[in-house]
Amino acid sequence: MNSTKPGKVYLVGSGPGDPELLTLKARRLIDEADVVVYDQLPGEQILSSIPEGTEKIDAGKYAGSHTLKQEQINQALVDKAKEGKKVVRLKGGDPYVFGRGGEEAQVLVSHGIKVEVVPGITSAIAAPAYAGIPVTHRDHASMVTFITGHEDPTKEDSALDWDTLARFGGTIVILMGVSMLPRNVSELLKHGKDPATPVALIERGTRPDQRTTVGTLDNIVKLAKERGVKAPAITIIGGVVTLHDELGEIK
Repeated sequence: MNSTKPGKVYLVGSGPGDPELLTLKARRLIDEADVVVYDQLPGEQILSSIPEGTEKIDAGKYAGSHTLKQEQINQALVDKAKEGKKVVRLKGGDPYVFGRGGEEAQVLVSHGIKVEVVPGITSAIAAPAYAGIPVTHRDHASMVTFITGHEDPTKEDSALDWDTLARFGGTIVILMGVSMLPRNVSELLKHGKDPATPVALIERGTRPDQRTTVGTLDNIVKLAKERGVKAPAITIIGGVVTLHDELGEIK
């Protein structure tokens, strides 16, 4: 009979990629962990800082392919915790912002495993900030909404209300939406969004090779194709994008 006392799982947000934006608590837990389950979103600088001797499990989540399916990731977390290990599930950004952290927490709790969430700085705010784009500004937007560019493919109907989004007067931030950019733009235009609305695509936000592409709803798809925009990237839609030229990019 296995009498090992269950360990604990920490759902840790690693922030948007700049290692200096990793929280002190996240850094401590990574250094203390027996096991780190990670994907590529934290970035190489953070992943390479995981101490030698720590068991590392690559959970995948690369664009177009997953090393492990979500059910396998869940099972790995459960199994390692039941071995009495201190487990860090390292996620890009914040675990509860389109990171499936809530789903993983539910699975762990259902198995009687202790879970602690360590919030991280989300790229939805940090990447635009590094590109000189405040997501709110008194002259441009008093509201901001975050949406996912990738919904659950098993859902029959979209949970996104494109009519409401097209009429939304604030900033729209779309995470993980590069591959779906043509559809997202098409839906906004179809529901009446002004084609001249400014749009920015920010690749590899807060990292040394961050790149910003600025256009409007009527030309951003063409610009993205010409510039070869690739994930990870986020989309910012709204008047705040016009501040990019004035405030500039952090280098």
